[in-house]
Amino acid sequence: MKSNKYAEIPNLVQVIGCIFKNPKLLERDDKYKFNEQDFYDEFHQLVFGCMYNLWQLGAKEITLPAIEDYLAQRPKALAIYKTNKGPEFILKAAEMANVNTFDYYYNRMKKMSLLRAYEEMGMDLTWLYNPDEVMDMKRKQAQEDWLDNATLADIYNKINDKIDSIKLQYVENITDGGCQIGEGIDELIDSFAETPAVGYPLYDIYTSTTARGARLGKFYLRSAATNVGKTRAMVGDACFIGCSQMWSLKENKWVTTGACQSVLFIATEQTLDEIQISAVACISGVEEDHIVMHEYFTGEWERIVKAKQLLKQSKIQFICMPDFSMDDVENMIKKHIRENQVEYIFFDYIHSSAKILTEIGGKSGVKNLREDNILFLLASKLKDIAVQYGVFILSSTQLNADYQTSETPDQNLLRGSKAIADRIDWGGIMLETTKEDREKVEAFCKKNSLPIPNVKMSIYKNRANKWKGIYLWMSTQTGICRFETLFVTDWACNIIEMPLLNIKVEEASAF
Repeated sequence: MKSNKYAEIPNLVQVIGCIFKNPKLLERDDKYKFNEQDFYDEFHQLVFGCMYNLWQLGAKEITLPAIEDYLAQRPKALAIYKTNKGPEFILKAAEMANVNTFDYYYNRMKKMSLLRAYEEMGMDLTWLYNPDEVMDMKRKQAQEDWLDNATLADIYNKINDKIDSIKLQYVENITDGGCQIGEGIDELIDSFAETPAVGYPLYDIYTSTTARGARLGKFYLRSAATNVGKTRAMVGDACFIGCSQMWSLKENKWVTTGACQSVLFIATEQTLDEIQISAVACISGVEEDHIVMHEYFTGEWERIVKAKQLLKQSKIQFICMPDFSMDDVENMIKKHIRENQVEYIFFDYIHSSAKILTEIGGKSGVKNLREDNILFLLASKLKDIAVQYGVFILSSTQLNADYQTSETPDQNLLRGSKAIADRIDWGGIMLETTKEDREKVEAFCKKNSLPIPNVKMSIYKNRANKWKGIYLWMSTQTGICRFETLFVTDWACNIIEMPLLNIKVEEASAF
């Protein structure tokens, strides 16, 4: 049976009345998010639904005749409307409505919707808010005051904190957490014979070698200056992991990359269509310019057709979060882990946002936190998510101006906070090669019939791995999101022979 404990009818009447008087409130979809379940019973849902649909159909104002005309073709709905004296209800709601206090009633309605959803799942929330309290009026007033001042996120976090405390007590805290340090060492060492400590390969085999693949439970950071290709490199890796085939320009044929893995790509600036174009270009090996201008060389359109199908068959999920809090990021990742079994996450990219400033300020009580502190906290959150949920996360940052002169490209070049590097397991910085760079490697490239690299990637951090303090010299084709290493040197440009790590993966089934 549907709960009515958290149904405050006067709030719903105010919201409906305000919208009837001022339907422009429905245009504020950046501020007001309506859901059918916000309106407690069938009649209130019907009245709101009529007004919302009329506005969607282009109505500039909402009138009773317009509502009745809309319902005329819906006999069942019209009957409910008339049985509940719809015209009288709406006129009375409009008379009572105060548009100046709409935000209060809207927020109160959303809070009740949230509490009602939890209660309908079987949770007793009287410890948080009990509208039926009559014995302890002091407690009731304290609950009312808290609810009025709390945000939806505050309520959500309060409830989930209680759930997590139970989880820690009865699920995760099943041992005392200690042991003799040698316990299980034989099994651990022997396990590497069956399953070496490597992850799914990344697109560039040299990058994959330095990092031992995309290891679950690890957090990687690949930074670059503007327009060098942070996002495009990320799209390349996401497609390589999330799709089963890519077009090889060297072999002039489709090659298998492995079985599709579950990937989540979180964009903070790019739209879905921008990432889709880059992904299709990457998979097909057809330049983005050809795609957006619809001008193809012989054979390219056929590759585009197959690339589209491969993208549809992939396990890549996309979400755009231009303004996000740390809770938003964690909740979105948890949602996709739960619903899509995501294991590989690409977050583009680490930067502060208005919601993070509000979130951290509210939780800490400290205003005007420095950006370096905020970025470090966000990096810490991503690292904690990787460890807690056993997923791989790759993110990126911009660089500060020092990248133009530094001879040791390391964490000191990260814009905003070099402390971000404290929380990562692998760190690389992509830089365009300078005239001096090209002169240093020109002879080697000529001798070995290699093109002159246009990007070098400095590996400055690499936990439990020897490959750091080195450059991966790359030939990049940003129009198809391909970044491939040609050779490796130390920071002094001495050639390094790097044995490549060939990670074998399960191929996609043909059935």
